[in-house]
Amino acid sequence: MSTVLVTGGAGYIGSHTVIELHNNGYDIVIVDNFYNSKPEVLNRLETITGKRFPFYKVDCCDKDALRKVFEENEIDSIIHFAGLKAVGESVRIPLKYYKNNIDSLINTVELAGEYKVRKLVFSSSATVYGMSEDVPFTEESPLGVCTNPYGWTKWMIEQILRDYSVSDPDMKICLLRYFNPVGAHESGLIGEDPRGIPNNLFPYISKVAGGTLAQLTIFGDDYDTPDGTCVRDYIHVTDLATGHVKAIEYLGKCEENVCVFNLGTGNGTSVKEAVAAFEKACGHEIPHVFGPRRPGDIAVSYAATDKAADKLGFTARYNIDDMCSSCWKWQTMNPDGLPD
Repeated sequence: MSTVLVTGGAGYIGSHTVIELHNNGYDIVIVDNFYNSKPEVLNRLETITGKRFPFYKVDCCDKDALRKVFEENEIDSIIHFAGLKAVGESVRIPLKYYKNNIDSLINTVELAGEYKVRKLVFSSSATVYGMSEDVPFTEESPLGVCTNPYGWTKWMIEQILRDYSVSDPDMKICLLRYFNPVGAHESGLIGEDPRGIPNNLFPYISKVAGGTLAQLTIFGDDYDTPDGTCVRDYIHVTDLATGHVKAIEYLGKCEENVCVFNLGTGNGTSVKEAVAAFEKACGHEIPHVFGPRRPGDIAVSYAATDKAADKLGFTARYNIDDMCSSCWKWQTMNPDGLPD
C-alpha cells in the first residue's frame, strides 16, 4: 500500500485522519512542529492503532528540514494540514498567518514536484465562501469575500494550487472545504485540545460543562434564524477524516487536475440547539449568557453535499448527538487536555 505524508498529522483533524488512513491499509509518515498539538498525541495514536508511525518534528516553513522527509521516504501522496488556524489570532497577527500558511504550502508543493509525488489533498475551509448567505454552499458558490486573514490564506492557497496544476499537469490536487469539525475519537483518547481559551464553540462548551470555565457566551440572539442564533454545519471529525481517505482514493482515478469538495453534513444546527444537545450528552445544564454579534459572523452556513456523495462516495454518518457525546467523553477522560 502507498505511503501518505500527513503534515500537521499530530493536530486535531490530522491525528484522526491518521487513524482512518491506517484503518484503510495506508502507510503513514507524520510531520508536525507541535505549534497546535502535543507529542502525547503520538503515544495516543500508538495506543489506538497498535502502531508507532514514522514521525518528524519539522516546521514545513523550513524547506531544508522538510526535504529530509522526502529523501528518507517513498511518498506516494500528501495530505497537507499544517498551518495556523485561529480566526481571531489571524486578525491580530496577519503577517504571521500569511507567511506561515503560504510558505509551508509552497515548500511542500515544491518538494512534491521535485520528488515526483503526484497526489495532494489540501485542508481548505468553508471560510473561502466569505459573507455570502446563499445557502447551501455548493462547490461553485462565489469565493473571495473572506472576513479574516485565516480565510484569505485558504483562498490564496487554493488559487496557488490551481495555478501550479497548470504548470505540472501530472499533479492531481483535491481541495477539501471543511465546514465545522467537532467531536472526538470513539476511544476518548484524542480530541480537540486547544491551547489556552478555546476559540471554537464545542471546546468552549466542553470546558463549561466540565467546570473549567464558568459560562458560555453566545454571540448574538437576533439573527434571522428560527431561534435567533447562528446556524452552522457541524461535522464529526471522524467523518471528516474518512473524507480524506476517500479523497486520496479519488485522486488515483480522477481525470481533472484539480477537484473540489465540500465536507459537511448538509444540515444546519443553531448554537442554541448545539447547547441543548450537549446538555443532553452531559446530563446537566450549560450556563450561558448572550452577548453582541461578532464581526464577520453570518447567520446561516451549511454545505451542499451532493458532489461529495456522488464523486467520493462520502456521506457523513454521525449526527449532532453523536458529536456531543464523543466531545463529552473526551472532556471527562481528559479534563485538562493532553499532558505537555
